[in-house]
Amino acid sequence: MLLVVGLGNPNKEYQATRHNVGFMAVDEIFHRHHFSDFKKKAQGLVAQGEIAGEKVLLVKPITYMNLSGNCVAELVNFYKLTPKQVIVIHDDMDLVTGQIKAKNGGGAAGHNGLKSIDSQIGNAYSRIRVGISRPQQKEQVVDWVLSSFNKEDKTKIEKALDLIAENIDIFISRGWQDFASVIGEKTNGI
Repeated sequence: MLLVVGLGNPNKEYQATRHNVGFMAVDEIFHRHHFSDFKKKAQGLVAQGEIAGEKVLLVKPITYMNLSGNCVAELVNFYKLTPKQVIVIHDDMDLVTGQIKAKNGGGAAGHNGLKSIDSQIGNAYSRIRVGISRPQQKEQVVDWVLSSFNKEDKTKIEKALDLIAENIDIFISRGWQDFASVIGEKTNGI
């Protein structure tokens, strides 16, 4: 079993914001693959299905970004999983909008959702990083991540989310390196 966790904030006002690309990616995977309806469980919304012959739980923590680790830890403990069975999809300001990178482990790079997960289960889980670019001025970070995409960036994000959903089976069956390679080929490395 694997957990595929999309990071974001609940409530309609955050639905289409940069900080919610993790939720958006999980929703795209949900629509592309056959999953049960989302149900409230362990401080999150959870849908169950199968991808590449592996049982997968899609997870959207509803604790708000800064407490995402509470939901993830509860599910990891309940299902007796290890961090290696967790894939987290999140926004990343260090990547250009629409760029996708994958890796295993690493630091939180100032991302509060990742800090929360790290504090609960360590950092040995895999990540799919989705670029949202960085605002012009550092003090604009909070407003930036909680703002909606402009038309051009929305198109880039939709393409990125589609690529993630289309190729998540590669991540699950062959690992993050093969997923990263395929994404790199399809996007010419952006």
